[in-house]
Amino acid sequence: MSSVNYSGQHLHNPLAIASMQKLVLASNSTGKIREFTALFAPLGITIIPQGDLGIGAAEEPYFTFVENALTKARHASKESNLSALADDSGICIAALDGKPGVRSARYAGEESSDANNNATVIAELRGIADRRAHYVCALVFIRHALDPEPIIVQTQWHGEFIDVPRGNAGFGYDPHFFIPALDKTAAELDPAEKNNISHRGQALRQLLGILNP
Repeated sequence: MSSVNYSGQHLHNPLAIASMQKLVLASNSTGKIREFTALFAPLGITIIPQGDLGIGAAEEPYFTFVENALTKARHASKESNLSALADDSGICIAALDGKPGVRSARYAGEESSDANNNATVIAELRGIADRRAHYVCALVFIRHALDPEPIIVQTQWHGEFIDVPRGNAGFGYDPHFFIPALDKTAAELDPAEKNNISHRGQALRQLLGILNP
């Protein structure tokens, strides 16, 4: 596991978690909504998916997770007049030069779905022994749409990509993302266990540490 914190720890006006009651989440992914809702629930913070407010998805034209996450956060905040949380995440596979990367959710093109995206990766890895892979999460929090000091955290969760899926939990590439130390895929972890070690869970803990030092 590794992480990068782009924000800096010294904010002029840190926003205490205790003062927050709700955030707009710049995502319509049911998997992400479920995970973030669970992670914020113990803090008494309500996560409002942008779709519940009639906010459409932002364009994601960039080649990096950070740029796309920031774009999504500013869009959701502007449309909702709320503080916003956005992540851009995906899987990077060493033998594929970091692909699927930011295209993880759309890797199979017009036919993209979890099953088709995974099938595309399996086909591209056929005959390749190096199966190193890592999930990336770039998590961005902004107080308002024009916030000049976004809080940005980027983390990684390392494992291997396997051809035969295992487990029924999780979403996306989770059934194929194998963690050797646990002898399990991400889809074989219960939600609490996954949130404790995943790229998204790591990023959120770092974010909360900055917001509520």
